[in-house]
Amino acid sequence: MINDGGGTAAPKVEAKVKRPLPKADKYIMAIYIAILVISVIELYSASSREVQASNVFGPIIRHGQMLLLGVVLTLGISRLHYRWLIPLTPLFVAVTVILAVYVLFKGDIINGARRSTTLLGIPIQPAELLKLAVVLLIALVMSKMQERRGVKTSGVVISASFVLLCSGLLFTQGLTNTLLLMGISFAMMLIGGLQMKKFLLVLVAYGVVGGAAILVKKSNEQHYSEAELLHITETGKNFAGEVVTLERSGTQRGRIDRWLGDSIPKYAEPITAENRQEQYSYMAQAHGGWIGQLPGNSRETARLPLAFSDYIFAIVVEDWGFLGGMFLLALYLMLLARAGAIASRCAQPFPALLVMGMAVMIVLQALFHMAIVTGVFPVSGQPLPLISKGGSSIIATSIAFGVMLSVSRFAVQSNNRKEINAEIMALPPDIVGENLGKL
Repeated sequence: MINDGGGTAAPKVEAKVKRPLPKADKYIMAIYIAILVISVIELYSASSREVQASNVFGPIIRHGQMLLLGVVLTLGISRLHYRWLIPLTPLFVAVTVILAVYVLFKGDIINGARRSTTLLGIPIQPAELLKLAVVLLIALVMSKMQERRGVKTSGVVISASFVLLCSGLLFTQGLTNTLLLMGISFAMMLIGGLQMKKFLLVLVAYGVVGGAAILVKKSNEQHYSEAELLHITETGKNFAGEVVTLERSGTQRGRIDRWLGDSIPKYAEPITAENRQEQYSYMAQAHGGWIGQLPGNSRETARLPLAFSDYIFAIVVEDWGFLGGMFLLALYLMLLARAGAIASRCAQPFPALLVMGMAVMIVLQALFHMAIVTGVFPVSGQPLPLISKGGSSIIATSIAFGVMLSVSRFAVQSNNRKEINAEIMALPPDIVGENLGKL
């Protein structure tokens, strides 16, 4: 109490002290910035097919605008406590599934399949957003369905059913996204402590449903000549002028057959319409050698189809060589390692699953891209996270980085009981548990 000189005491007013915002993980932030720098350099280097004399900087300006939007998303999400993702996850999942259903029937045709729609002038590919939805839903469900020796059966059924639903929505677009969704779910289930018996049952369920879908698709497959296939891919219409989408199974089988290989070495194969992407990609990587030709000296970017998106890693290797490619690979792997270190220290399962799920999503997609470009996997379209041109991929990856930074900033990573209790009070009671990584 403070005396005001007139014999009365006035209550003491205590000024509210604003707590400083906790710091985000500097290693994840450094990896994010490094990938952004590489993205700007390599996208411009790989965009010679899009450069016009009237606007030389057009491709890099458009890409820069998407990266800037991504940076705003990343920094904004990183400053929000990860607990806000709990009520937002059902809404995000519902909107993403609705978008995917719409695209399945009414989407824009790209390379012979319905893949995207336009929202506020930005092309949106639900495939990229569905990966985020899978991570968010599995993290939420498995946090709520924890039991002492693993995960409740109901949690496994919900998670696996959602993955199968998303896979079905993407099945007409090719197998890569379907395999990615299943790979992400497998990793998160193992991280979440799923019992091996239940894991094997999920594996069998995926195999049975996937096999049945392939048989149905094969029985309904339409056959086109090589010339008509090329025409449909480029125009979205058959020779009769009808808008059609391709049944991709024939294309996929052809790619797998080429990947399994003939007796002819790759360098001795003639370049055809079917293998030109692969051949020019291999030439670009061979031209890069150990240390590369440096950006601006690529000779393959002008003739490699989709050099700025599905094959940008080939241009990275041509520009910076084998060592540069390995450096980029190391960046993604360091992201996974750092996420694992943060997850292992989290006191609660939800933030631990979030940070690991987002890292697995980014890194697994990067590994798929690199494996396809280098010939380890059959040819398929998959962007390199944050580096390939593409609005949806940049937005999804930026959100993932923002979530990882939020977890690193706000999740308790110590044994301080006071801090742990405060985190427990901030979370819904049904999601509070013990991080299995700390058991």
